Amino acid sequence: MKQLKTLLLATALCIGTVSFSNAQSKIAHINTQELITAMPEMKEAQKQLETLSKTYQTDIQSSVTEFQTLLKQYEAEAATKSEEENAKRGQEIQEKQQRIQQFQADAQKDLQKKEMDLLQPITEKAKAAILKVGRAQGFDYVLDSSQGITILTDGKNLLDDVKKALGI
Repeated sequence: MKQLKTLLLATALCIGTVSFSNAQSKIAHINTQELITAMPEMKEAQKQLETLSKTYQTDIQSSVTEFQTLLKQYEAEAATKSEEENAKRGQEIQEKQQRIQQFQADAQKDLQKKEMDLLQPITEKAKAAILKVGRAQGFDYVLDSSQGITILTDGKNLLDDVKKALGI
């Protein structure tokens, strides 16, 4: 998502500088973040990500609870066990803790990958709709106003037209 924002920002800046040198260009603007947020596909993607996140959180919490129970048991029994057995149990605890940490890292990576997989087709659809509407209305450039760029022209805002084209 950060790469997409950076790419859109760089594109908008390039288009902005070119458009100022060519005063005859028709310019419009759109807030792509607002458009993508309004798309039903985005709402569905967010639901899927929340469900996956909750599943991972439940699994992690279960593992942590199991770890804490095991740790308490080992601490309570430590006085009655030999040093060798306590060392072995300590190693088991460290290994379990490492597995939990690895699972958390894997879950985070999986969530990020899933987010990218879900967002890519949504952003592509939004981009295609923006291009279609922009071309149909004869605009040479469409700037993205969601990147914090100050739009210095009174160009047309295409948000409502693109939403209509997407059926939103």
